[in-house]
Amino acid sequence: MTPFRKVFFILTDVICIAFSLVAAIWLKFDKLQPQHVQYLLFIIPLLTPVGLVCFWFMGLYNRTLRFTSLPDMVAVFTAVTTYSMLKMGSFFFTQSFANFSAVFVIDWMISLLLIGSSRIAPRVALGFLEASPLRGWLFQKNLQKSKRVLIVGAGQAGESILREIKRNVNLPINVVGLIDDNPKKDCQIIHGVQVLGNSEKIARVVKELSVDEIIIAIPSASGHELRRIIKLCQDTKVRFKTLPGMQDIIAGKLVSLQLRDIAIEDLLRRPPAAINLAEIAAYVTGKTVMVTGAGGSIGSEICRQILPFQPAKLLLLGHGENSIFKSNQQLLGNENLGNIALIPIIADIQDREKIAALFNTYRPDIVFHAAAHKHVPLMELNPEEAVKNNVLGTRNLVDASHNAKVERFVMISTDKAVNPTSIMGASKRVAEKILKCYARRSQTRFVAVRFGNVLGSRGSVIPLFKEQIEKGGPITITHPKMIRYFMTIPEASKLVVQAGSYGKGGEVFILDMGEPVRIVDLAEDLIKLSGLEVGKDIEIKFTGIRPGEKLYEELLTASEGIAATRNRKIFIAKPEEVDEAALMAQVERLEAAARSGKIRAIIRGFQEIVPSFAPNRDMIHNDKSVRDSRAQVSQQPQLRVI
Repeated sequence: MTPFRKVFFILTDVICIAFSLVAAIWLKFDKLQPQHVQYLLFIIPLLTPVGLVCFWFMGLYNRTLRFTSLPDMVAVFTAVTTYSMLKMGSFFFTQSFANFSAVFVIDWMISLLLIGSSRIAPRVALGFLEASPLRGWLFQKNLQKSKRVLIVGAGQAGESILREIKRNVNLPINVVGLIDDNPKKDCQIIHGVQVLGNSEKIARVVKELSVDEIIIAIPSASGHELRRIIKLCQDTKVRFKTLPGMQDIIAGKLVSLQLRDIAIEDLLRRPPAAINLAEIAAYVTGKTVMVTGAGGSIGSEICRQILPFQPAKLLLLGHGENSIFKSNQQLLGNENLGNIALIPIIADIQDREKIAALFNTYRPDIVFHAAAHKHVPLMELNPEEAVKNNVLGTRNLVDASHNAKVERFVMISTDKAVNPTSIMGASKRVAEKILKCYARRSQTRFVAVRFGNVLGSRGSVIPLFKEQIEKGGPITITHPKMIRYFMTIPEASKLVVQAGSYGKGGEVFILDMGEPVRIVDLAEDLIKLSGLEVGKDIEIKFTGIRPGEKLYEELLTASEGIAATRNRKIFIAKPEEVDEAALMAQVERLEAAARSGKIRAIIRGFQEIVPSFAPNRDMIHNDKSVRDSRAQVSQQPQLRVI
């Protein structure tokens, strides 16, 4: 409130205080007698300054009148009531109190009405003017040149967007209507704008009202529902935007009018992952936490999810210096960093001596193991590297954790470890078995968390599709029936951290991946969201299934069952019996094959450990076919579906 307005409302309050007392005496005694006039001449100059001081300290002169709301009215009630009690208290022990006690009550009611009205009247008047036909002239807002907007969603999010637009009189936006599928809201008026019907009427409303843009304000909508609404909006040929989903809102990322274009992640909306903050804090707070692969998509997100729980130290371990540097810089700017000591470490998990030395130096309490080679086609061409990194690297970390008496060790696994047809999947299944062996005899709680594909990871389908669209196509997909499970990186990382609190040792946790998605549908949606047409602007080309790929992925083997946990999105696979002595001997033979670079020996080693492994036939026959195929595959468009 400006100084001029403060002075204006102080004078207004003086008049209200004086008038209220005069009116109260008149109403009580039906007339003003000479003694009443004398009383008023004495009491008004004496107590009015007391009332103004009371109002000042209650903040009545520091509030924005345009946005007057319930808390402001509560402040008025508190201030007027306090002042009235002071007046009553000053006369409580006088002889005239009995005659004037009713006057004070009437005075309180009239003061409350007048002073409250003086605060809310400007907003009421402003709202009336904004809703009037003269709005554009009164607020210098040229509605003819303003963007005509239709808001889909008349819930809390839609109302917030509409309110923000109404408040900003200089914003070149004119909301011409609302759409909502709730029949109870049909024809209702919100901030002067009418609900014009359900989503099936979008096309008609856009045409009749000459809508320029559509805002989809339904953050709680499921992926299926949002896809339906987007299809209706696409048919209008009008640009449309949306709000972030519920996961972003819960994470505190939603601010006023934070609109953006539809992203492919929006079409896969899932209910927000519920995590138990107390359970995570109980095992993370104050501890030394190591994250391997901390420069990768999942590893870096796990680091971000851990920060709010304030570990004492966070060790960022990775092989690539650029990715670790970037991850470290991002975490340094995180508002949740607090007093956490960030320690970036450049190391290769294949270096057994270096890993052991690091564990002896830093003595981590918790390890999240996200470092791995994950690219299926590349591991088919370089199987020895999958063995060295995914199997032997994991063994090094597990052994170091066991020797250092780490409290918990959580490894990121994959659905490709189930009935694997790829070297990558087989290597992760062997890593799971190694964890189970150590879990039976170690003080460390070793667990694995198995899930499917994550959107937005480096080299995943979405960035590749976008790049192909920017180049004019075609989008390359291996098979029209290819389906995959998808999660967002934040959701997967949250559930991994939560699963760590459940581990007793030896479990394989399975994350609920929701419904599978056809890769073709994903590509078509992305083309449409880019404002293009499938087949006309961008072609989709099928290149054939590559070695190691499956049409669909599985989360459980035939022998595994699942048990529920306290989190409805996390399950436990049935324990698998593993002979440690036999496994370690098999791993040693696998290691020898990898060191010698003998592909057939590597395949036999994997089949010995994982009988369900069904490798590429060319790899079984001879080593030369694999080596020769590298040149051929390197010329083909690469699509990573992980």
